[in-house]
Amino acid sequence: MINVLIVDDHLAVGQGTKAIIEQEEDIEATIIIDSDQVLDIIKVNTFDIYLIDLYMPKVNGIELTKIIMQVDPDAKILIYTGFDLIAHYNLLVEAGVAGFISKDTTEEQLITAIRCAMREEAVIPLSLLRQLRRTEVRPSSDEGLQNLGDITLSSKEQEILDGISKGLTNKVIAMNLSMSQRTIEYHLTKIFSKLNVGSRTEALLKAKEFGLLSEQLMR
Repeated sequence: MINVLIVDDHLAVGQGTKAIIEQEEDIEATIIIDSDQVLDIIKVNTFDIYLIDLYMPKVNGIELTKIIMQVDPDAKILIYTGFDLIAHYNLLVEAGVAGFISKDTTEEQLITAIRCAMREEAVIPLSLLRQLRRTEVRPSSDEGLQNLGDITLSSKEQEILDGISKGLTNKVIAMNLSMSQRTIEYHLTKIFSKLNVGSRTEALLKAKEFGLLSEQLMR
């Protein structure tokens, strides 16, 4: 029997998901609507799959994943959400997530995702995979891989570097991206840290040198 723990602060969604899952003879599901209770429950119960909503009050899906992994390092955690995941993808993977499922998915896709996770196969929607191909860029050369390891630049960081390449000030970049100037400065600090540089120009040159920018920004 496959035991699934559903963590979703919307009871109706949790009940609907449970009903779908338990149509399968070999799968049982338990619902928790208060993320604060998860730690107590998993200390006394064993679950094969964790189906977790990303946006919840008190403890969000990322933090909850980290908590579960501390108790159960082999946990198979699927993020089940109706929101865009691209902004949180790296954080979720680093936290230990095994896959992602949209709440708009079909019943068949939901069951397939659970069975894939049981076989230790990664679960990721094709739409998200295509998004990642466009927005998450890694070093394209062997030299870049040797020198920069696992560094990636997010789509937002690439857009900021694009503004820098055009000679724009932080204020103008912030206006163009509908962000505050402080947020732009925060992102620049992250970029400088990733690339181990101390200026906007150095950051742009190093990112280009090691193939960390998308083709559009390299033109």
